[in-house]
Formats: sequence, structure tokens, C-alpha cells
Amino acid sequence: MTEAIREAWLAAPPPEATPDDLAGIRTCILDYFEGWFDGDPIRMERALHPGLAKHAVDQGPTRAGGLDLTTAHEMIEATGRGVGRARDVPDRAIRIDVACVSGDIASVIVHSAVYVEFVLVARTADGWRITSTLWQWAVGHGPRAR
Repeated sequence: MTEAIREAWLAAPPPEATPDDLAGIRTCILDYFEGWFDGDPIRMERALHPGLAKHAVDQGPTRAGGLDLTTAHEMIEATGRGVGRARDVPDRAIRIDVACVSGDIASVIVHSAVYVEFVLVARTADGWRITSTLWQWAVGHGPRAR
């Protein structure tokens, strides 16, 4: 393969994320986590894209191996019922690591005292919104806590 062909196939690194992008993503993630723990469905709805696909693999007590799916509507409804409030802890220890921002999409890893979550977000006309997640219980939490 010639050098010119090889260079044509190399992807350019994504542009640097702007401070406004990072702030918007952080606000979105905090609306999601704090909204959940505070039982605030308005913040939760603000954080989520209507087409949200929230996934968990094998997080139930039976370890059945299934892939759970939660929609935006289900998350907003559960938030309003206080499901997250019941799982809140005094020190939430929410750490947000923006892994990559490329134009209008980004990937974020969030560690908290209760959950570990890989989050994909997209910039919409209404700001940054969560489109999908994959989560698991943090060590010591959930139905199989040891």
C-alpha cells in the first residue's frame, strides 16, 4: 500500500471539546443522576432524549443473563415515584469522565457510590441529551450486594 493511500484511510482525531460542550454535558449528566436521587422528574426529563435506550446486563438477583431495557418514559415515571430516592446515599460520589466529544456526540463514564454507567449523549436543539446507557450496580449495591 502506498503512503498516500494509507494516509487517506487514517481518521483525523476529533476536534477538542469546547468548555461550553463540557459544561453542557456535565449539566445533562447531573440532571440525570441528581434528578434520579432527588426524585425530580423534571430534571430527569430534561436530561433524556425521548428515544432513550437504557440497558443493564445481568443486574437482577437471579443472574438470568437477560438484557434489561428501560425507556425515557419509564425512567421519568420511576423518578417521579421516588425509586431513585430510595437508593440514595449520603455521599453520592458522582464522578463524571467525558471520554470523547466529536461534534454533536459524546461518550461519558460516570461512577457514583451506587452505579457505574457508560453514557452516550447527543447535542439536540434542546441541548445535550442522553440517548443510551449501559449500567451496573457499584460494588456493595443492588440485589446481589455482598
